[in-house]
Amino acid sequence: MKPFAESCEQNKQPILEVLRKEFANAHRVLEIGSGTGQHAVFFAAEFPHLTWQTSDVPEYHPGILAWQADSGLKNIQAPLALDVATDPWPEEQYDAVFSANTVHIMGWPEVEAMFAGIGSILETKGRFCLYGPFNYGGKFTSESNARFDQWLKARDPRSGVRNFEDLDRLASTAGMQLSQDYAMPANNRILVWSK
Repeated sequence: MKPFAESCEQNKQPILEVLRKEFANAHRVLEIGSGTGQHAVFFAAEFPHLTWQTSDVPEYHPGILAWQADSGLKNIQAPLALDVATDPWPEEQYDAVFSANTVHIMGWPEVEAMFAGIGSILETKGRFCLYGPFNYGGKFTSESNARFDQWLKARDPRSGVRNFEDLDRLASTAGMQLSQDYAMPANNRILVWSK
């Protein structure tokens, strides 16, 4: 049975509207943390001109492969084994990177490693789109995000809703500049950095 995440089903359409703009001229996308594989299948179908490279830690690969097989799409590539902190990053270059709901799950050293890795594989003028909840000036943007942060930390003290300013600093160190900050439903955002 294919894995299913309700959040992917709920956020895929709003994310698509942003990616239509941000990935309009892209050709090769690396998705970091493909999870169930739902996003990859949905977006690859909407962007037939793109090659969508999935990636995640190996335990998620069977689910991603199941969604990929059922889709019949030729522009999705089988998942790379990518633990952002310990696995070698791909040698290929990409002109787009997408990641959803990942940085609040990882510990901070993994977040740092992820931004450094993206800086190494993203082509000049490439875009990195990061979806999720973020704090600004160290403050939660909603009560629901504050509750979510408490839930995350109870599950894993290393996780939590990240501060935009800290992420932007990592992006800058990796050679990327913020180009857009989109408000999304359910108190989420899409941050877009360009190399």
